[in-house]
Amino acid sequence: MIKGLFETHLYVRDLERSATFYTNVLGLEECHRDEKRNIVFFWVGAPQKFMLGIWQMPEAEVKPRHFAFECEPEWVLNDAVRFLKSKNLSCYNFLNDGTDRPMVFAWMPAVSIYFNDPDGHVLEFIGILDGRAKPELGVISYEDWISAASS
Repeated sequence: MIKGLFETHLYVRDLERSATFYTNVLGLEECHRDEKRNIVFFWVGAPQKFMLGIWQMPEAEVKPRHFAFECEPEWVLNDAVRFLKSKNLSCYNFLNDGTDRPMVFAWMPAVSIYFNDPDGHVLEFIGILDGRAKPELGVISYEDWISAASS
């Protein structure tokens, strides 16, 4: 019955600023714009697989939300932080431990890194790792994951 999540929406304060962020910074493809409703839609990944809509709303209605972009785990581990920094974005991990190193959610398992859009929405790059989940480990460094996965 349910095959996946197709679409999600965010409220933003400045539609053009946010549209520029999602296209020029993150590289999403704009697929539709409705000036009357102050909304822009973007394809996420391949066209017609997943869609993000951003709506310009009054500031009082813009509440920070969270969602994650699925990425290859190797890219999250080796390139995501460099990519974000090249776009002048600060990044942080789930533990918010003052570092910008990706962390592993052992219960999935997946590696991820966080950053914010111009309206404070919490965005995440996440990649599902090979191997069996180990929920008892919690959230750990990739190095600790590799050690635990090999034991």
